[in-house]
Order: sequence, then C-alpha cells, then structure tokens
Amino acid sequence: MNAPPAIVVGLGEILWDLLPSGRQLGGAPANFAYCSHLLGNRGIVASRIGSDDLGNEVRRRLGQAGIGQDFLQADPTHPTGTVNVELDYHGQPSYDITEGAAWDFMEWTDRWQALAQSADAVCFGSLAQRSPGSGATILSFLEATRHDAVRVFDVNLRQQFYSAVVIQSSLQRANVVKLNHDELLVLRNLMGLGAAAGPDAEVLMCQELIAKFELRLACVTYGANGSLICDRENTHRHPGFHVAVSDTVGAGDAFTAGLVHALLSGESLAAMNDLANRMGAWVASYPGAMPRLPEVGLERSLMRLG
Repeated sequence: MNAPPAIVVGLGEILWDLLPSGRQLGGAPANFAYCSHLLGNRGIVASRIGSDDLGNEVRRRLGQAGIGQDFLQADPTHPTGTVNVELDYHGQPSYDITEGAAWDFMEWTDRWQALAQSADAVCFGSLAQRSPGSGATILSFLEATRHDAVRVFDVNLRQQFYSAVVIQSSLQRANVVKLNHDELLVLRNLMGLGAAAGPDAEVLMCQELIAKFELRLACVTYGANGSLICDRENTHRHPGFHVAVSDTVGAGDAFTAGLVHALLSGESLAAMNDLANRMGAWVASYPGAMPRLPEVGLERSLMRLG
C-alpha cells in the first residue's frame, strides 16, 4: 500500500507578478507549493487574498492547477497583492512590491493550527513577515508544527522588507535555510558570521549557521551556476544546468521544492542538489513562476536537461 503524499505547505505571500509579458500568479510560497504539487506532494498554499477580482482569479488559477483553496483566507478590506516586475537583458527580475496587501494581514486560526500540525514540510520567507500581524501568524504556525517536520527558511530578501530580528527569529524556528550568494553576504553582516575568506568561505559560513541554529541543512544557490548544500558533516556542490532562459521568476522557489521533495524522500545531498537544480532550470526556461505541466510529463522534461 502506497504512503499518502507528503503535506507540503507554502506559507506567506500569494500575489500577481505584473511582468512585461502580462500578469502571472506568483509569490515565493505559492510558487513553492505549486512545484511541490507537480512533484507529487500535496502542495498547499496558506495565504490571504482580497475579496476582489484578482482574488477570485487566484482561486480559479489554483483550482485549474489542482491545488485546493481551503487555506486561503479572504480579506474584506485589503486588496490581493501585486508586484511590478522588470526584467533585465538576462531575464533577471527586479521587484516593486505593493504594501498593505491582504497577505500582510494573515490571521492565526484553528484551521491553520490543524494544518501546521499535519504538515510534513513548510516553506516560509522574510517578506511576509514585514507586517507585525502576518509575522506573528507565521511564527505561531512554525511553533505548531511537529518536531520532525521540515521547516525551510527561504530567506528571499526583497527591497527593505527584512531585518536582523526577523532573520534571527526565522532561523531559530527553521531546520533548513536556503539563500542565494548575495543573501549569504547580507546575513554575514547582519548575523555577525565569521569573516571567512578563500574558496571555502561559504562552506564555513554555512557550517556556522548550521551549528549556531541547529539546522539540518544550509543551501546556497548561484543561479545558472548551481548550488552548494551542507549538512552537519558533508558538503556537495552542483554545477547547475544551462538552459535558454525565458525569465528567472520563481526559479529559486522551484529549486526549493525539489530540495524539499528529495529531503522528504531520504535522498543524498547529491540527489537533492540534482533534483533542485533541474527544477530551477526547468522553471527558468518558461515565462512566469508556474509553468503548466508539460505534455510529456515533468520527469521526462527534467531528464532532458542533461
């Protein structure tokens, strides 16, 4: 008898990315949940939307993707979130994130507490903690999870919406941290990590984070140039997959979904790194953060990457 799919929660913002090519559904936790769903998990979005046309469209799009809306809160006052996204020549995005969105007002409820207690994994970031209410809700959710649940802090620094306090409290409740190279340098300054230098500097900083916050894993991404994963004893580097990039919106969230799926499956660091990089490259080769499932299937599409 097959085990039921793992319950994997994207906790935080859901919003519309207003790209030059048009409107795309996004938000890092929602992107993560969508890609987790494609990988065969029960991907769930825990967020808050407005009681408006954009909110109705969120529900329709998630329904089309096969993702339930039981944990989307409806806000009667505040609008569904939007982000103006500009892309450079290489498809790299910059963001202008609207403030006062519905996801800034997420509430801690009995329904969300039950979800937290049932979750096998939850991914959260710093952005949705920019408001005190949603920040407190996210911390309550994390504290309600089982001890053995995977709690991924995908640092995901955006504009000025972070602080040393938010980052430290998030690391204290996480057991996995994922961040990119630039974000690691920010954390080094904010958290007072050792001023390591040389080719092993990032490994040493990851090991310091693991020891200081009792993490299972620390992961640093380098875009198309792969990633570094460290646990308490080992490290693994992956060179990445080079694809024709449409845009990189959501590629990091797809990476995180692959990482978590492999971690829940008990895979090695090498296997985690491989699947995570394949997912990130696959999403980067399509416009937007939530590409449709290809006709040939996800597994075959991923294997074509090399």
